[in-house]
Amino acid sequence: MDVKVFKTFLEVAQTRHFGRAAENLYITQAAVSARIKQLEAFFDSPLFIRDRNSIKLTSSGERLVAYAEVMVNTLEQAKNELALANHKALQLMMAGTPNIWDAYLQHCLSKVTEEFQGYGFQAEALSREQLHRNLIERTLDMAFSFDPLKSDELVSKQVADLVLVLVATEACNEGDALSKQYVYVDWGTKFASEHAERHHSHSAPYLRTSTGRIALDFILDKSGAAYLPYSIVAPFIAAKQLFLVDNVEAWSRPIYLNYRKDSTALDAITKIEALVAKIDPSTAYTLQQAGQQN
Repeated sequence: MDVKVFKTFLEVAQTRHFGRAAENLYITQAAVSARIKQLEAFFDSPLFIRDRNSIKLTSSGERLVAYAEVMVNTLEQAKNELALANHKALQLMMAGTPNIWDAYLQHCLSKVTEEFQGYGFQAEALSREQLHRNLIERTLDMAFSFDPLKSDELVSKQVADLVLVLVATEACNEGDALSKQYVYVDWGTKFASEHAERHHSHSAPYLRTSTGRIALDFILDKSGAAYLPYSIVAPFIAAKQLFLVDNVEAWSRPIYLNYRKDSTALDAITKIEALVAKIDPSTAYTLQQAGQQN
């Protein structure tokens, strides 16, 4: 079965529209329909329910999505590695949660690609569950997370500490910061338990989010407070767009590098591990530019 058929299935599953899927894949709508029919014939099962104004996955279609993603990702990774083989280069795929990209990994990526010239890199932002699954399925080489990914097949090592500070859009104390549009950011399971202990007497957050960038944009636009990495907010503090909340201790959060014990790229991964352990968290370039605008 041609991998293009599975790519087409995933595109239709995402867009829920044959026409938009055709546009995104630069093929005709008839070609999309033909590929889906080929897949349905192969599995002897309908994959979509076609209504006049909508397309929905059948139960079989929903189950196929995960398998199709693994197949497409695995073949793409193999294709990239084989394409680079003639040049004696290695293709490495690294990923982290969106929070880690903004606060740490974006800067690391710049340093790593400078140091390891000749290597090919693929960078992705994934959820913690996707990081774990992709490592186990060998479609990912390195995963950065706030909590160690636990499995007998994986190595998990702390490579950095991220300093979180409570900031607000105006000078204030802890009580005011947590009672006026406080935005709770998910910085991992340990942070959640420690946050509950530290601030158990305060009211529920005004907003919850899994991404520090969302919290930063929200409080800069609407005012408020949030625990954010000092590496992200430093330029905004310097520009007096944000203020450190009075008498609140900074929070240190570990960052872990996770990889398979039997990875075929183990030598390169351990070299990268040694490099990133020396890199301090730094504000992503776009956030530096935004913080300098006043």
